[in-house]
Order: sequence, then structure tokens, then C-alpha cells
Amino acid sequence: MPGLVVFGRRWAIGSDDFVLPGTFELFVRLVWWIGILVLYTVHKGQFNCPGGGLLHSYLLVLLILLASIICALSALVYISMQGTISNPGPRKSLPKILYTRLLLYFPEFIWAVVGAVWVSDSSVQCEKTVINGIIGTVIASWIIIIFTIIGVVIVFDPLGGKKTFYLPDGVSRNLESSQSGQLLYNVKSSATRVWEKRIRLLCCCIVQDDDHRVAFTSIAELFRNYFSDTDLVPSDIAAGLILLHQEQDKMESCPKEPEEVLCHSPSSVVTDDLDVELENAAHYMLFAAAAYGWPYYIYTNPYTALCKLNGDCCRNRPTDSDITGSDRHNFHFGSILKITGLQYRDFIHISFHNKIYEIPFFVALDHKKEAIVVAVRGTLSFEDILTDLSADCEDLTLEDVLENGFVHKGITQAASYIYRKLINDGILNQAFTIAPEYKLVIVGHSLGGGTASILSIMLRNSFPTLRCYAFSPPGGLLSKSLADYTKHFIVSVIVGKDLVARLSMPNMEDLKRRIVRIVANCNRPKYQILLRGCWYEVFGGDPDDFPTELDGRNQDALTQPLLAEESLMVHRSPSYNTLDDESQLNSPPQYPHLYLPGKIIHIVEECSSRRLCSSDIKYTARWSNETVFSSILISPKMITDHMPDVVLKALNSLSQEHGSCLSC
Repeated sequence: MPGLVVFGRRWAIGSDDFVLPGTFELFVRLVWWIGILVLYTVHKGQFNCPGGGLLHSYLLVLLILLASIICALSALVYISMQGTISNPGPRKSLPKILYTRLLLYFPEFIWAVVGAVWVSDSSVQCEKTVINGIIGTVIASWIIIIFTIIGVVIVFDPLGGKKTFYLPDGVSRNLESSQSGQLLYNVKSSATRVWEKRIRLLCCCIVQDDDHRVAFTSIAELFRNYFSDTDLVPSDIAAGLILLHQEQDKMESCPKEPEEVLCHSPSSVVTDDLDVELENAAHYMLFAAAAYGWPYYIYTNPYTALCKLNGDCCRNRPTDSDITGSDRHNFHFGSILKITGLQYRDFIHISFHNKIYEIPFFVALDHKKEAIVVAVRGTLSFEDILTDLSADCEDLTLEDVLENGFVHKGITQAASYIYRKLINDGILNQAFTIAPEYKLVIVGHSLGGGTASILSIMLRNSFPTLRCYAFSPPGGLLSKSLADYTKHFIVSVIVGKDLVARLSMPNMEDLKRRIVRIVANCNRPKYQILLRGCWYEVFGGDPDDFPTELDGRNQDALTQPLLAEESLMVHRSPSYNTLDDESQLNSPPQYPHLYLPGKIIHIVEECSSRRLCSSDIKYTARWSNETVFSSILISPKMITDHMPDVVLKALNSLSQEHGSCLSC
């Protein structure tokens, strides 16, 4: 629903968000009140000790104060339970109750101070049980006050006080006027500055230069554009994701044609080569995973990795000419040796240098496949995240390549950096001097997969036999023409419902519209959605059949009409309302469609039970199409399916299964 407006500003919390925290505080207050009442009743005639008169008054006032707070909390929780996400009418009296509850903090604060002073008074000689009870009361009061302050800081919206004006329907908006134009510019500038400050705060630990400042501004504008045309609070988004997940599971369980149809590859020869490509992918995924260095090795070997690295990393230390960037204690290189099984002499160049748009990579000789492998690391630092989020589009223009088109800006700059290192520094020339008959293979996972894909496009003309294996690359990477061009030499591998492979600005816009649509049409209170959704995510079961306004709701139960999804997209709060209509629900897309690179192998998990899967998981793989990944799927595995160890496990399982079939 629209963010709650109190004290003349919008807050990042809805009027239906007080049910769960209010119920928890109500429970604590009730237990607290009962405890104080018992303490007062038991010691009612025993307040003749020094300081006992003040103690008697303190307990009486505390009982009255707690009773008042309990009444206010009960009313707050009850009112917050009414209505639905998009129907705040039954909750219109909540701000008055909230003001009352907040006013009660002042006497509670004063009484907490009085209690602290009384406890610290050395002249008080009352019974030990009474003193301990007062100490517990004071501690509980201060804990609740501190958590309330933290909650206020969390839900504070820096743009909540920004005012723009609303024009009635049917009245034309004079966008040419200097007043409206200046107002629109001020609102957008303020929103961009707020997001930029947030990003700078998150990246406060890294050295910032001009590239970082440009990236901060670009990313801030991206977030401002994405979040500026809706008036949803975080809990609304959580409820929307829960509803989408259950709706998606209901659709998957329906007896119908599967959503993903086996896609025909360009030729039957390519289709027959699926097993060969899976075997190659399983082999080269080791190199892509090894590029992460010691974090991946320790993550996959938590009990023995440190001992092995401490024992082996000091031996065969590379000379400074072979390696660039920091590798303290030689842990990164030692981990790469362990994961790939290669010898030191097999490495041509290793770079651990990491800045924004400059990511680590290594070049090695793979004698088993007779290949020169360029492995690019995925996201592992704040600099890498900034590279990922620099999602503006830019043209990729290459000589002798007719299929020029749009590409992801940040990843393209990272690919250009590695291209310059490989070509200008003579790294590839050195490699092919050692092994002239070997082929060139470029691999990477996640950000590394996207960078490897664009790097392979740049190197394709110089190395016509080049092959690229991109594992879980970002979805918003290449325009359609470039994606089709790369089908001849790039293979992308996607596992399950991987979020990153479906992550693009059009897909995010689609997800936002789906969330708005489903929360606007759901007739259940938010707290019920969240509670039942948490139970479903943790314990499983059948998806809940939440009713919608299309199911025939009781009109008498609502005090005002249900807000339409368009109102959540267009009737924005004062803090986010803009004066143009460019982001209406049915407006054309603001971002060009970008796709996954190359031919796509989609690996899915086979399991009869969605929750209680056996440890021996089976996978199936099929050639897929980029259109299958044109929508973000909500699932508990949308993150884990992206992890490099999960990808490697799935590929090894398929490769071993194929090998056992051949032996049979």
C-alpha cells in the first residue's frame, strides 16, 4: 500500500505493518505487566524499607503506564489487521492511535530514568527480589526504547518530506512551464543524491577514484528510475514475492504442457553434441571456479582447506613477473593449483588486480584438452558489484563484425581491460609460442561468464577457432543480433531457476509490474500472506489459494473501493511522484532487451518432492532458448542455483551419468 504518512512525511512502512511487531511487543508488555503486578501484590505490605515509599509509587505508576501501553498496542494491532494491502480504508484511524502510542514513550522514558536513579541509590535497603524486579523493568524499558529508535531509523525515508503537486484527472499538465520543470528536476536530483549517498556508504571501505564516482552516479540513477514510479514499502514487495512464488508453483503443478519446450538448435549435429558439450563444460567449470581463489576453495573444503594451503602454498611460489596484484601468503595461487590440478609451469599469466571494471583472470595451458584457457573471475568484491550494477547499455562496434549491437556497459569495460592485457602485453602471443597447436578457450562464471562472452566476441576475428563457456552469465548482456552471432562459438550453462541468468532491466520491470498486480488484486491482509508464506517456504505443502478481487469479493466489507494496480504505479506518494507519465503500467519499455550469449544449456533438477529431496539429486540437461529466461522465477533456489559449486556439481553429475551409460 502507499507508505504511511505521519508527521507530515512519508515513511517506508505501511499502516498494515504493525501487526507482527505490535503483537510481539504486546506479548512482552503483557508478561511484563503480569510480573510487576505479582511483584506488587506479594510485597504490598512490605514497603517500609528506606526508599520504599518511592518504590510503592513507582510500581503503581508503572502498572498504570503499562496498562495504557497495552491498550494502545491492542488497538494498533487490531486496526493494522484490517483491510488489504491496496485497501487502506479500514486503517484510516491508525495514525491517531500511532500518535497516542508514541506519546506514551515520553512517560515511559521518564519512568525508566527514575527507575535507574532509584536502583543506583545506595541508600535503598529494600528486599533483594524487589530491587532485581526494578532492575529488570529498567533494562526492558531501555531495550524497547532503543529498538524503537532503531526501527524509526530503518523506516525513515529521506525523500519523505519532498513535496510535488498532484493534478486532477482530466487536467492537462503544463510540462513546458518553468515551475513544473524545475520541480521535476529537483525531485529527481534529490532521489539520485540519496541513492548515491547510500552506495557510497556501502562502499566506504574501498578507495574511490573518478571511475568510482561516475559509477556511483550511474548506479544511483538506475535505482532512482526503477523505484521512482511505485509506492510500495519493503513488506509489500516481500508479500508480492511470496504470492508470486505460490502462484508460480500452482501453475507448474497444473497438468499442462511444460513451460519450457525443447528448443531446436541450429543443426542436428549440434543437438547430438549435447553430451560432448556437457563433458567439456564440466571440465572447464573447474577453471572458472578456480578463478575465485581461496574463498571458493575454503568454501568447498571448510575443514581441510586451511591446513592444505598452509602446508603447500609456501612451496613453488611464483616469481613477481608471473603474477600481478596482491596474493598475500600465496593463498590464491595455491588454491588455483589445488582446484585445477595443474602444475605451476602450466600458468602463463595470473592477475589478482581488482578495481572497478578491472577483474582478476589467469591464463593457463590445459594439456588434457590441448587448450589455452583464459579464466575470468566472477563477483567477489565491492568493485565487482559496482561493475555488475553499471548496467547502462552501450554500442559494441568491431571491425569485420556485422552483428554490432548493445552490450552491458560495466561488463564490456571489464572485457576491454582483459583484452588489452592479453593483446597489448603479449600474453596470448607468449602462450601460443609455447603451444602453437592448442586452441583458445575462454571461461568464466557469473560476472566472469559475461566478461568471457564479450571478450570472446572481441577476440573472435583473431582466433576463429575460439570457444567460450559462460557459466551462469548475467541475462542482460547482449542485444539479439549479438546473441545470435555468438551461437557459433559460445555455450552458456544455466542451472535451474538461477536469478542472475534472468536478471535484466526489462525483466526487473516485468517483476515490478507482476508484484504490483498481484498485491493489488489479493484480498487477504498482509500479515496472513507473510505468515502463511513463511510456513510454505520453510515446511512446504500445497500453495495457498489466496482469493483475488476477481473471485467475487464482499463489497460491504470494504469501506472504500479497492485500489487498482494502476494507482500503485501512477498515483505515487509525494516523495516519489514525478510529473510525467513515462512509467505508467502500460507504457513501452524504457530499457532495450538484452539476452544471454550463445547457445544455452539449461540444467534442471529432477525430484519427485519439491522439498524433501534425497541427497542423490539427479539432473537433466537440454538445449534451451533465450526467451525461456525472459521472466524472473521466484524460488528458494534462485540464489543457490547460481553458486559455482552447485553448477559444478550438476555438470559433474551429468558427465558421470553419461560416462556410466557409455560403459554400459
